[in-house]
Amino acid sequence: MDEMIYRVTGDGRRADVLLSEQTGISRSRVAALMAAGYCLAGGKPCEKAGTKAIPGTEFLLRIPAPRPAIPQAENLPLEIVYQDADLAVVVKPRGMVVHPAPGHEDGTLVNALLHHLETLGGIGGELRPGIVHRLDKDTSGLMIVACNDESQAALSRMLAERRIEKHYRTLVEGTMKESAGRIEKPIDRDKKDRKKMAVDPSGREAVTEWRTLAEGRGCTLLDVHILTGRTHQIRVHMRSLGHPVCGDPIYGWEKGVHVPCLMLHAYSLAFSHPRTGEQMTFEAPLPADFQEGLRKNGIGQFGQKASDTTISGQSQG
Repeated sequence: MDEMIYRVTGDGRRADVLLSEQTGISRSRVAALMAAGYCLAGGKPCEKAGTKAIPGTEFLLRIPAPRPAIPQAENLPLEIVYQDADLAVVVKPRGMVVHPAPGHEDGTLVNALLHHLETLGGIGGELRPGIVHRLDKDTSGLMIVACNDESQAALSRMLAERRIEKHYRTLVEGTMKESAGRIEKPIDRDKKDRKKMAVDPSGREAVTEWRTLAEGRGCTLLDVHILTGRTHQIRVHMRSLGHPVCGDPIYGWEKGVHVPCLMLHAYSLAFSHPRTGEQMTFEAPLPADFQEGLRKNGIGQFGQKASDTTISGQSQG
């Protein structure tokens, strides 16, 4: 079926209500399409479902043609720092979504993995083959990918049991009062904005450890170790301390340290190989834009060049 286009004239009600009524599409589906950029109001993007449909304004809603149920392999650039028959360790670039979702059906890490790792087609669920954990779109760094069902089950179990050690590098606003600390604050969906996360006593357990690496002009470079893997955990926890991650468009301050990107990078992974039991450690140096952000704010070179990924430990597989 080809793409469908609906043209509707505003009548003063909410846009999602009007479009749902006129097209026969559910309000939730209309809202998802609007959020994904498929709606125009008077020729301009209209992404908020609650927008008032001003009388006389023309709304254009596009219904994209159905996508294949199984993600398609795409020849996208991807740095693979380690690979054997059981797993791969890759560096996700900043700006890449991990798995397909409405509005991001292609160009994802999964699409890239299906091209570079031939065994992934039959692993786990069709939409997320081999994915054990995730990173936010604007967070760069290391990820583990399972290459068979047994490895995926084992790695997922290790993750749940906190036997995969993950460290991040992040630049936060302000100067920390202590040299190190531990944050134990549960996290849940923000009750005022469901697209955000927030510290909430009724939320899920979230534990973050941090230590200072260097201080710059109005900012601090931290090593962060997360013991749990909640959505936006580091960003929410650091905001809760009054030191949001620099460059964070969601949880940062309106006026913060000037940086070229979200200053958050998954720097290292340590775990036991799921089949051999061998201890493996990987480090991915800070990318060029992160290094630029440090230099602009008075922190010198940290780590190696972005192309020199450090690996220790080898699998027998």
